[in-house]
Amino acid sequence: MILASTERVEAVRSAAAAIAPEVLALTERIAGVPAPTGHEDARSRVVAGLYEAEGLACARDAIGDVVATIPGKLSGSPGARPLLIAAHLDTVFALDTDLTVRRTEDRLHGPGIGDNSIAVAATVKLAGLLRRAGEAPAVDILLTGNVGEEGLGNLRGIREVMAAHPEIGAVIALEGHNLGRVTHVAVGSRRYRISASGPGGHSWGDFGRPNAIHGLAKLIGELDAIPLPRAPKTTLNIGAIEGGVSVNTIAPAASCLLDLRSTDESALQRLSDRVTRLCAKGSRSDGIAFTLETIGERPAGVAAVESPAVQIAAKTLAALGLEASFDASSTDANVPIAAGVPAVCIGLTTGGNVHRTDEYIDVHPVPDGLAQLGLIALALSEFLAARAL
Repeated sequence: MILASTERVEAVRSAAAAIAPEVLALTERIAGVPAPTGHEDARSRVVAGLYEAEGLACARDAIGDVVATIPGKLSGSPGARPLLIAAHLDTVFALDTDLTVRRTEDRLHGPGIGDNSIAVAATVKLAGLLRRAGEAPAVDILLTGNVGEEGLGNLRGIREVMAAHPEIGAVIALEGHNLGRVTHVAVGSRRYRISASGPGGHSWGDFGRPNAIHGLAKLIGELDAIPLPRAPKTTLNIGAIEGGVSVNTIAPAASCLLDLRSTDESALQRLSDRVTRLCAKGSRSDGIAFTLETIGERPAGVAAVESPAVQIAAKTLAALGLEASFDASSTDANVPIAAGVPAVCIGLTTGGNVHRTDEYIDVHPVPDGLAQLGLIALALSEFLAARAL
């Protein structure tokens, strides 16, 4: 295991403290650019310009992912796989949301300030942090502000980046909140739209005809009755329902959104198969036709706590006097973890009210979060270099 020397830790901490005000100012700027999932273009262009202003070679792909490169000591050497640091550009907020950032002595307040503006800002300033510390990565570091992490974005950005760079050797997914968290278990999901259709009609004159809402409600009851394992944790949720025409109309159509999750890919597949069978059974028996449309799919997987990437993250936090907490979540790290690529997701600071317009981040932990990022990036790059030799 490659661990940081005391001298490296202090040099990176000092550089992180010096650069933190620049990161916070940049966070405010990035947070002010709208970037709903599927509409990240404006923020993507801004971030590309910021990488270029840092002197980094940078490119945007067809869907808006931005990829910049910090050259490593072994850049161009055969077998030297790069490290990818991914911070998603998108937010959950609509284009017309007021994105004004409010600063107090201890906090920055604003929609998306921690999820994920500060993480994007940190990737922009990472090269400068390493230079201030007198350090250079052993292998190339690819930095991406990627699209499509939230909601129905379906991790399309990180998928595209990894497909375009199959040489990637390890991944750090970066989030603004939850400093101290080391996410090493990828919560997979399947998301469906279930649509019900029937003949419709008048509630009095055509009484007795199949009602799409009634049929969908019965199906939802059957879905809710599916026994779910506690280990591996597996969940089922109906998140939205819509349909019908009026109070006195037999509904001709209705639909719902279904979210299935598990930390185990096999358990998730079994649950998905059960849902498929219930939809097919309902179509045969109730006079209502059901269709099942996949609207999202995220892979599940586990990086063992003993694996190098997870241990590097945990030991780095310990070197900074912070306690690591190991957890499961759905992040950009899902894609590399499921593919067997060493990966973790880490946080940069503390805060709260995520996915709310009154979201905030705490300012004072930011230097530690940045030092953590710099140290993990250096250690993982050296791990990848050692593999190449």
